[in-house]
Amino acid sequence: MQTYLLSQQFNGNSLADNSTACPENATICDGTSCVLLEDNFNETLSVVLSTVLTIMLALVMFSMGCNVELKNFLAHIKRPWGIFVGFLCQFGIMPLTAFLLSLAFNILPIQAVVVLIMGCCPGGTASNVIAYWVDGDMDLSISMTTCSTLLAMGMMPLCLFIYTKMWTDSDAIVLPYDSIGISLVALVVPVSFGIFVNHKWPSKAKIILKVGSIVGAILIVLIAVVGGILYKGSWIISPKLWIIGTIFPAAGYSLGFFLARIAGLSWHRCRTVSLETGMQNTQLCSTIVQLSFSPEQLELMFTFPLIYSIFQLLFALLILAGYRLYRRNRIKTKTDVEKTEQKEDSTSNAKINGGFESNEIK
Repeated sequence: MQTYLLSQQFNGNSLADNSTACPENATICDGTSCVLLEDNFNETLSVVLSTVLTIMLALVMFSMGCNVELKNFLAHIKRPWGIFVGFLCQFGIMPLTAFLLSLAFNILPIQAVVVLIMGCCPGGTASNVIAYWVDGDMDLSISMTTCSTLLAMGMMPLCLFIYTKMWTDSDAIVLPYDSIGISLVALVVPVSFGIFVNHKWPSKAKIILKVGSIVGAILIVLIAVVGGILYKGSWIISPKLWIIGTIFPAAGYSLGFFLARIAGLSWHRCRTVSLETGMQNTQLCSTIVQLSFSPEQLELMFTFPLIYSIFQLLFALLILAGYRLYRRNRIKTKTDVEKTEQKEDSTSNAKINGGFESNEIK
């Protein structure tokens, strides 16, 4: 077992009582020097966090699979234009935006890497919930999330290889492609199993989906709390990361919507693609970062997924509130127009019928 030497200078009083001069956990105490056991608390906590994160992420991905109806998923695969547009947004717009933001703000190489990992992540499961509330295309939303998760196995390492070359060529940062690949391949199993459960037992799948959404929320809080204990220096956050964390999801939502509209998709599908583009799988990003980098590197990059998660949710709620206000006003205006037209019709009928007007129309 490793040990380290702790030297303490004692005054006259402490020399008179060596039993109180040395810490209780000292193994050897000789005069003014004590040998203490190395504190492995953070290392143990890191292993526990990694294990818990992996298990909880698998449960979240399993619940996401429980939200996929096989026949609707296959229908979108047969007519994949919406999924193709989503693919361009997910693995075209987002990594490029991450790269440009990293360059524009001139952040540290290791911080640029975490911004790019976030940009290359597949869509998050929360997008399916928000898409439902903004009257989006739910089948497209779920299909896009599932496909982006499956395609991430190849596209995520490829995009990272292309966009991080300028920061990793110096060998100061080595991207752990093996860890990233294993993490992504491991996700395919729970997603596939979730699709199977939904196909066989749809009623049970709905219960699992509710549990999974709760677990996803707990996962974000767990990462924040335990990460704060492990990497205290990570909370001294560069203002540049806060700015990027604010701009990045907003850019994803906006660019996703415009590209979908240019591609000729209907309005409700544009809203769906927008949410799928801006809402990333922050749990996956946190897990990959946690499993792949050293504690020294994590102090500089660990909090960015949390920052992104906060602002992607905030902007999603603003989109939801804006759409609900628009929908309410539109329905109200439409109702007023119908009543006006109805009144005008009754007045014209009254003239034709010699001044008689039905009480039902007044």
